[in-house]
Amino acid sequence: MSLAKITIPLDADTARIFTDAPADEQKKMRLLLSFWLREFAASPSPLNVLMDDLSAKAQARGLTPEILETLLNAE
Repeated sequence: MSLAKITIPLDADTARIFTDAPADEQKKMRLLLSFWLREFAASPSPLNVLMDDLSAKAQARGLTPEILETLLNAE
């Protein structure tokens, strides 16, 4: 698979998390983003429906608002 570079505007904290991550973690993040974008492109559902589905799956797996807040604020 050939690689192409894109630019995605992100908030400063998110960009720092990515750039400060070790190379192997950056690779995992790029793979996750790639999979997510491919799933989005293949889905006939609008983005808000996909986001609701992801949220429901996460909650069913035990993700609470408190855990999510902790994960989002983790550095």
